[in-house]
Amino acid sequence: MDETEFWEIIDSTREAAEGDPEEHAELLVERLLQLDPDSVLDFARHFEARYNRAYHWDLWGAAAVLLDGASDDAFDYFRCWLIGQGREIFESAVHEPDALAELLDDFDEDVDGDGEELGYAADEAYEQLTGADAPDLGIPVQSAEPAGTPFDLDDDAVLAERFPRLWERFGSG
Repeated sequence: MDETEFWEIIDSTREAAEGDPEEHAELLVERLLQLDPDSVLDFARHFEARYNRAYHWDLWGAAAVLLDGASDDAFDYFRCWLIGQGREIFESAVHEPDALAELLDDFDEDVDGDGEELGYAADEAYEQLTGADAPDLGIPVQSAEPAGTPFDLDDDAVLAERFPRLWERFGSG
């Protein structure tokens, strides 16, 4: 599976779910069940590589603005959700997290920002196809600390300064 096919699967299932993250995850599992186990593992590698790539302080700060705070788990689920938004939003957000202010039409913290189930879709599909847990994907493990320079995720003034467009649109200020 190449990168284009990975994003096509993400996009088609997101569009069919009409923005509902839980429905998106269910549709993603259904779509992955149409593939052979090796292709599901390829999908999982693409997903995990992007998940690890999004482990960055600035993206965590953007998540903190959007979610009115972001614990470790909340940031993990946010990264899954971000992948689920498709290539353009994901790549733009990784490059410039404050750009999410323009990229997101709307953001409801009760529904959006939590793609936990998307993160399990490939594992679930693989297990259903084979009856076994997915093997190690053979990609580098996420670093212990996010990339970039740490800052106080709980300081509204810091968040407003680092993410002015996001703060203006979604901040609790």
